[in-house]
Amino acid sequence: MDDAGRARRVRLLTPLAHRDFRILWIGMSISLLGDGVLLVALAWQVYTLSGSPAAMSAVGVARAVPQVALVLLGGVVSDRFDRRRTMLISDIVRMVCLVALATLALGGTLELWQLIIAVMVYGGAAGFYPPAYDAIVPTLVLKSELVEANALDQFVRPAAVQIGGTALGGVLVAGIGTGGAFAFDAVTFMVSVFCLLCIRPMPPPAQEAGSVWADLLKGLVYVRANSWLWATYVSATFAYLLFLGPAEVLLPFLIKNELGGSAGDLGLVLTCGGLSSVLVALAVGQLGMPSRFMTFIYVSWTLATLAVAGYGLSQGSWQLAAACAAVNGFETAGLIAWATAKQRLVPGVLLGRVSSVEWFVSISLLPLSYALAAPVAAAVGVRPTLIGAGVLGAVVTLVFLYVPGVRSVDRDSDPRSAKEGT
Repeated sequence: MDDAGRARRVRLLTPLAHRDFRILWIGMSISLLGDGVLLVALAWQVYTLSGSPAAMSAVGVARAVPQVALVLLGGVVSDRFDRRRTMLISDIVRMVCLVALATLALGGTLELWQLIIAVMVYGGAAGFYPPAYDAIVPTLVLKSELVEANALDQFVRPAAVQIGGTALGGVLVAGIGTGGAFAFDAVTFMVSVFCLLCIRPMPPPAQEAGSVWADLLKGLVYVRANSWLWATYVSATFAYLLFLGPAEVLLPFLIKNELGGSAGDLGLVLTCGGLSSVLVALAVGQLGMPSRFMTFIYVSWTLATLAVAGYGLSQGSWQLAAACAAVNGFETAGLIAWATAKQRLVPGVLLGRVSSVEWFVSISLLPLSYALAAPVAAAVGVRPTLIGAGVLGAVVTLVFLYVPGVRSVDRDSDPRSAKEGT
């Protein structure tokens, strides 16, 4: 069978026919593998230095806060300048941070305050990458291939981070220590940088000159004028507040303390979630997206959130694995459809800023979610907390589907149906 015939049969691979997208995807995939290694190495290094969960929380906050603080600026930058260059600088800064961590760790001189400073800079640089990536993809593939392009993205993330990266991270930390693992992640960023340098420069669409604040305001006004955008952002904010902290904080506790499981059981549960995401991405990439895509997005995310309640109802690891597979699978289906909807409906000149507003709004309450998970569980119990988080989060998610104007996008998916901000 020739390449054209194979591409027609395997729709997921269609975007890889475009040289620049193929290079971008390869570099990003290798970098994501390093991200999985970093998850293991960072946690192991923190507990080696301090042995305190509070220190791990401090490192998490130090990484998250700069990213949240700078992601809006990242959106403006990605709409003003060459998006490839924005991603390139983001990768280079993060690579330098990892080289510094690797050097200090291998020399045996790394201290907690140094690690915190490094992850702060790393997190700040990370705030510039997602808006630029969201905005550059529609310029690299055909509009008809956006579903497949986003499915490829959602395929590689769990495959590289949750499955391959974390497993490799465990092997590297055990074999050559955290310093070697940091160095490996730095090399993956180096590969990503090389791939970005191989992509042709691609300036953003021409736009009127203005201040950074004026550019940001245009993005905010556009989001406010389109209820399908702001309603989804607000929905995600409250859903994440309700379920993400409890799910990530209490799932390991439930496995270890109430079910008497091991770290291997936790790994198996999380791996099942990653495999589910991979399979769903393959399916959506091959079958495409339904015409009523906003309804599909909200129903998928409602079911994903409701599945969190399954954690609280589970009596064994296999049931937790099934619940985790449902959470990740439905989440992935909704994410593919959502990314495609944004890229089809939002004007390219605004896409970086619109994506940055999404990141800023949707994750703004995550620190509070993590902070509340433990005291709420102490007050009402681990299982009731997980059940309540899943049920309430699902209700909140579904309610926003009925905000006026959200479902109207289903009836007219022409990009001209979205109101232009002024």
